[in-house]
Amino acid sequence: AGTGEANGRNSSSWGDGVYKSTDGGHTWAHMGLDDTQAIGRIVIDPTNPEVVYVAALGHLWGPNAERALFKTTDGGKTWQKVLFINDDTGVSDVAIDPQSSNILYAAAYERRRTVWGFNGGGPNGGVYRTTDAGATWKKLTGGLPEGDVGRIGLSVYRKDPNIVYAEVQAAKGGIFRSEDKGLTWKKMSSTDPRPSYF
Repeated sequence: AGTGEANGRNSSSWGDGVYKSTDGGHTWAHMGLDDTQAIGRIVIDPTNPEVVYVAALGHLWGPNAERALFKTTDGGKTWQKVLFINDDTGVSDVAIDPQSSNILYAAAYERRRTVWGFNGGGPNGGVYRTTDAGATWKKLTGGLPEGDVGRIGLSVYRKDPNIVYAEVQAAKGGIFRSEDKGLTWKKMSSTDPRPSYF
């Protein structure tokens, strides 16, 4: 379970990392990532439950280094940053290919709350893909919005993982669909919600 509020409102609260239960939720142990403050999603490798990915947004009110996509290969005992962009850009979502768990998609999101407003977006935001379980990443374009990009939601279609959906907040945002594992995208809808109510 990831703690913290991933929808960055001015009234957001923050957490202290990841917790794990091995008895169906009766008891929980803290597994680290204390300073991530806001976790958007956790995915578990369907072929190996010791391998877990955590999408962490980091501090809402300032920069910090614990905003990234983290990976553990030992059930949460140790963590590695596998996708880190900078101290201002975290990861809001992650999706795993159910038939090929080396393929993952991550949504990078730059955000900052201030007393006078909210900055939700930047040039480093976007959809990133790995085909080697997080060792290397490539930013996907191929029809996705360019320029400053805000919050993104991701989903892989379980019956056909060639199909990937991305809901992208941007000037020309909306819902996009790929039928070739993210290489090219087609806009399906102009739905573009505010990130704080995502």
